[in-house]
Amino acid sequence: MRLLFIRFSSIGDIVLTTPAVRCAKNQIPGVEIHFLTKLSMKDLVIGNPHIDHCHFLDQNLDQTIAALKEIPFDYIIDLHHNIRTWKIKKALGVPAYSYKKLSLQKWLLTKLQINLLPKTHVCDRYIDTLEHFNVTNDEKGLDYFFPKDYHFQSSNLPTSHLAGFVAFVIGASYLNKKMPVQKWIELAKQINKPIVIIGGKEDVASANEIAAAVSNFIYNAAGKYDLKESASIIQMAQVVVSHDTGFLHVAAAFKKPIITIWGATSPALQFEAYYPTASATPHYNSIVPNLHCQPCSKQGDNKCPQGHFACMRLQNSTTIASKAIDFYKAP
Repeated sequence: MRLLFIRFSSIGDIVLTTPAVRCAKNQIPGVEIHFLTKLSMKDLVIGNPHIDHCHFLDQNLDQTIAALKEIPFDYIIDLHHNIRTWKIKKALGVPAYSYKKLSLQKWLLTKLQINLLPKTHVCDRYIDTLEHFNVTNDEKGLDYFFPKDYHFQSSNLPTSHLAGFVAFVIGASYLNKKMPVQKWIELAKQINKPIVIIGGKEDVASANEIAAAVSNFIYNAAGKYDLKESASIIQMAQVVVSHDTGFLHVAAAFKKPIITIWGATSPALQFEAYYPTASATPHYNSIVPNLHCQPCSKQGDNKCPQGHFACMRLQNSTTIASKAIDFYKAP
């Protein structure tokens, strides 16, 4: 049996598919797993031992479809469920199962604050897509696999950080999912432990401002490393403090203690850190209490609909710092 899994992006969403892929590979006798994603997400899937063949979409969807038509797939497992996956399913003409996005329920929650979402994490809903094959959740949590022959040199980090550090993931896809720079500075000063800042090139200016204010403790890695190298830094961290972004799920895959800072989105949308059922890893969701406008978006936005940005502006840096210190375990 050949199964084609489809999830184009993003970093976190692809990591969140790993339990479904693993469970399918381990529970369907003789199955051959194919995975289609964006070319930019290549490093997230090429090292996964549960995937037999990877396929990549660069720009031309028609070319990708033509290549997929050469392979006799038995079923498509659509874990993205958008117009592009609809075109692929129609073109290949094989039975397909698509995960339920629950778009109406998410709209009701973010626009009217009416929560009709089932209390089911998105990972569980991905696995539910495989119900036809009698696949069940093995409850082992997320996976993250590095590409073959890849090794990160710990010497890339300062000597002062090799005995342990807290990772600050300061980036996010939208402005109202990001905590103000001044809050990160307050937090760093209160933690008083070695810190590594992780972020993309778009986060360099903010990272520089944080590092300049707390120079004694911080190694600024923003914009310096690619996806897999940043994942290696997450793997080395004692504690991860992160917005609702992809590296939150990378950290969960490494079973790291995580403090998630929630702004426009919230755990109610079922994308919080996902650990094995038996895991005792500590984690904390930092949410400003008594905000009737939160969550206001299922993915984030570049402005606050209310104009006050209270969900991030009022984050309690003292509480976050206290949790980070409690979770910190130097080797």
